[in-house]
Amino acid sequence: MNKKIVILNGSPRRNGNTSALVKSFTEGAESAGNKVTEFFLDSMDIHGCKGCFGGNNNQKFPCVQNDDMDKIYPAVKECDIVVLASPLYYWNMSGQIRTAIDRLFALEEGGENLLRGNNRASVLLMAAEGCNFDDVLTYYNHLTEHLRWKNLGCVLAGGNGDIGDIKGKPEVEQAYKLGIKIE
Repeated sequence: MNKKIVILNGSPRRNGNTSALVKSFTEGAESAGNKVTEFFLDSMDIHGCKGCFGGNNNQKFPCVQNDDMDKIYPAVKECDIVVLASPLYYWNMSGQIRTAIDRLFALEEGGENLLRGNNRASVLLMAAEGCNFDDVLTYYNHLTEHLRWKNLGCVLAGGNGDIGDIKGKPEVEQAYKLGIKIE
């Protein structure tokens, strides 16, 4: 059965190391017959969560703020798998992706919780200059546990300081293989 996959790409670099992982994963996933939709968050107008608890997932636009999250909500509602892709910044995901994740909370408000569970799964793709992913893995594991998403795997690529450093490294192939095994 083909899966609908949404990638939230939190890198500020369209051609950076994280995006190389995304590209490889996408090639694998699409070759297995899956439909992939990527949102390059850095070029989107997404505001921080106001913590107002005013969201309602029964509405066309679940959040009280009307910005580019309105493009993401429908895709996430319908998807089977959410891929979180980010460089490692200060031992966590980038601000771009953290802001989008915070705003996904609107899908938990209102009637039926449209974010939690629903047989949804997740993947984590990360590139970094350093190699210590412990703190971000703690966050990611808590997030997937809270949302009741099955963790399909992580590709964590350290030692990539400059754009293009990831080229030819085994993590690029690992991302492809992770994508291809999703069917």
